[in-house]
Amino acid sequence: MRPGTRDEPGADARPPEAARAPGNTAAEPRILSIDRLRGVLVILMVGGDHLAGVEVVPAFLKHAPDIGLTIADTVAPAFVFVIGLNYGPSFARRMRRGTAPAVRHFVVRYLALIGIGAIIAAGATTFAAQPTDWGVLQAIGVAGLICLPAIRLPAWARFGVGLLVLWGYQVALDAFMLPSVLHSVQGGLFGALSWGALLLMSTAVADVWRSGLRPYGICCALLVVAATIAAVLVPVSKVRVSLSYVLVTLAISALVFLAFDLASRVVAQRPGFFCWWGENALALYVLHLVILAIVVVPPVAWWYVGAPYWLAAAQLAVILAVLSAVAWWAHRRGIRMDL
Repeated sequence: MRPGTRDEPGADARPPEAARAPGNTAAEPRILSIDRLRGVLVILMVGGDHLAGVEVVPAFLKHAPDIGLTIADTVAPAFVFVIGLNYGPSFARRMRRGTAPAVRHFVVRYLALIGIGAIIAAGATTFAAQPTDWGVLQAIGVAGLICLPAIRLPAWARFGVGLLVLWGYQVALDAFMLPSVLHSVQGGLFGALSWGALLLMSTAVADVWRSGLRPYGICCALLVVAATIAAVLVPVSKVRVSLSYVLVTLAISALVFLAFDLASRVVAQRPGFFCWWGENALALYVLHLVILAIVVVPPVAWWYVGAPYWLAAAQLAVILAVLSAVAWWAHRRGIRMDL
């Protein structure tokens, strides 16, 4: 994470809670609260992906089939929110080499995410008998490209553009796109507009966070009010990536990050277990899909789909242990596998 200034999104000053991780020799420090939250989210994504296919797991730990909100439904948008925390400062840092190189890097980065997601989707279709041509990485990749043209705008303008995109998406969804979106994963290509709006608004909220704790607290309160109103007017649905779903999960993400930020002011400023995961989130996410395939692919009902609680828990424990060992190994060697 390369922090930004209070005056211009993504310049070099950093908030008081920023701290250099021991052993990190980069010119600009990582923000441990962001690494910690990212790590927690990746662990939740790993657990959610594993438990999604196990019949005995209760519904509130799985995604809602359409309208409704579960714990699992909040993880992906929180991850997009964390990307928004990093987006502006990362772009500003690369702007030092010129606008064209910065834009080119971000275009390549998010096209690469789309490509990786396409490979994973092809693998799921081929080996796991789960036909799909879309997934979370493609949604994030398209969202990153949608966000790019507006990233140099002031925070208020970015938030406004995000709201306009979100409103336009909801209007089109209600008018003629609902059947297509309901038959897609993560809303499909059209749903990526809504994910892009979420990312754009998250970059604006990130700038408010960098301006200080008090304005960020006010921002969180306003997001809660907006989310409450939206939830009354529009059904909350991850499947639809509805306007209310985006605003509700944005408010939840902002509040959760506030808790992590406050905790980081009293917790020792050194990387720990969650930071290990957060430092290499993408690599661990892709690796977990490979490991998960070993569990899912065998056509034995009692082994996965019909697994009892103890077996499902044991499988998940092994998966998390292996990934934690990889995360620790990469941290000890200073390996950062970022795009």
